[in-house]
Amino acid sequence: MRPKRPNRGPGLRLPMPIGAGAFSCEVLDPVGQPLGGVEVTITATRGAAKQAVKATTDPHGLFVATLEPGEYSVLFTGSGLTPHRLTTVVRPGECADLQRIPMEPSQQLELPPPGTWLFDPPHTAIRFIARHVGMANVHGRFTRFRGGIHVAERMEDSRVEVLIDASSITTGNATRDNHLRSADFLDVENYPDMHFASSKFTWRSGAKWSIQGPLTMHGVSRSVTLDTTYLGAVNGGYEQELRCAAHASAELHREEYTLNWRNMLARGIAVVGPTVKLELDIQAMYRNHDTPTPPE
Repeated sequence: MRPKRPNRGPGLRLPMPIGAGAFSCEVLDPVGQPLGGVEVTITATRGAAKQAVKATTDPHGLFVATLEPGEYSVLFTGSGLTPHRLTTVVRPGECADLQRIPMEPSQQLELPPPGTWLFDPPHTAIRFIARHVGMANVHGRFTRFRGGIHVAERMEDSRVEVLIDASSITTGNATRDNHLRSADFLDVENYPDMHFASSKFTWRSGAKWSIQGPLTMHGVSRSVTLDTTYLGAVNGGYEQELRCAAHASAELHREEYTLNWRNMLARGIAVVGPTVKLELDIQAMYRNHDTPTPPE
């Protein structure tokens, strides 16, 4: 059951600092339902433009901020939505009537043309973040990999494949890197490669896609989902090649790949925690209309 809507008559009754006022609103999605998670940025419009507030709407689409009296610009932004801006005046001791802010879908980025797109290693990064038990996060990356994307006429029929050299792992610490390559972790002598091949492309909203498929690591295959944001296509590089770009992330659980975290803890080996966040910043170069050859 939704909570009772705030009083709209004289505005919200809020405890406010002496001399302050308040701004409130309810943000709605394109079909008129409350929309949580929309970023709201409030900036003073007079004098030196100074950001006063930056926060997000609550799960019911509501947002309230107390502010010094004055005129403000309010910007609403969200994934897959057209930015919305308004100007409001905040008066001391008052909260104006709750404003209802309808958001509209943004124009979807033009998808890349069908064909083969090969990863450009100098402009592509495969990184990971793992919790170092009892300490800060460990940041690392894989420096050797290859793969590509086959963009189909219907984007949902597209596929992506990448082969990663497991021994190319680096965290900036040679002793730790050698341990990560050992049989305690990646066991690169017996399992030299990590391999991902997508099985499903699903559009979520705006430029957001989910890419699902099996990731094979340490001799075990498990289905993972890459939360992917398409960043567009441009002519770039020294030869003005057609390129597309995307960012993707996923969370991996080490024990699903037979890397026994609890056993390592008992042996005093806990270098990183049981979950690893994988991040990919991808640039791919357009090659032709042929189906790409899978990595060897």
